[in-house]
Amino acid sequence: MQVKDQLHRTLVFQKAPKRIVSLVPSLTELLCDLGLKKYLVGVTKFCVHPKTIKKEALVVGGTKQVHLDKIQLLQPDIILCNKEENTQNIVEQCSQIASVHVSDIYTIDDCLELITMYGSIFNVERKAALLGTSISKAQKSFQDFILEKPVLNVAYFIWSSPWMVAGSDTFINYLLQQNNFKNVFASLKRYPEINLNDEKLTEVDVVLLSSEPYPFKKEHKETLEKQFPNTRVMLVDGEMFSWYGSRLKKAFSYFKRLHKSDLQ
Repeated sequence: MQVKDQLHRTLVFQKAPKRIVSLVPSLTELLCDLGLKKYLVGVTKFCVHPKTIKKEALVVGGTKQVHLDKIQLLQPDIILCNKEENTQNIVEQCSQIASVHVSDIYTIDDCLELITMYGSIFNVERKAALLGTSISKAQKSFQDFILEKPVLNVAYFIWSSPWMVAGSDTFINYLLQQNNFKNVFASLKRYPEINLNDEKLTEVDVVLLSSEPYPFKKEHKETLEKQFPNTRVMLVDGEMFSWYGSRLKKAFSYFKRLHKSDLQ
């Protein structure tokens, strides 16, 4: 079997891989929802869905630093990485151990393509197709819902000390657009550091404080509310804005609740 990953790299397998190492939390969740949990032998310390996965598979490190010796001992058939979440060095080193499939996600279409790829690679085409259909329906329902909502200027914070926001060329920015949110930092690439005195923040209607990777809490919200008294500051579920894969089944319902309650 010959397949390509989302960087157009070619991988060859004699049969469907049975020993999987996932170095991406959202992909770990996706694999489990595709019925592949029993084949997961290695995961990261950030893989928190499902809750029991770190007890059922060996933790081999994080997303930026991994224990290659642990991965090698697992004798994986395939290692799953992501261009944004894992480093090129990790991909290159893991490639010395097993075939590495790299995802590259910016849009829902990219997510659906990846789900289809996994369906083919792991011989779960039907489950992948059903999941893809479910996500597409949820997206369409949300698109109909959001048509009536006004466009709001937003800043989406992912880190404190230094303050960092989501810019363009990110999946977060794409989902902000899906929500009729105009990212005031879309002129900047990736995840830039900013100053709270940045003039762009004077244009913001809503500041969104993500629950990850930095765990913003109530005290951060209160601090920014004092600095920007005329701006709404909200704590939001970062998984819903940044996790691709099966999490998207829940994300669009979450977005509806966000608009119906907190943004009224």
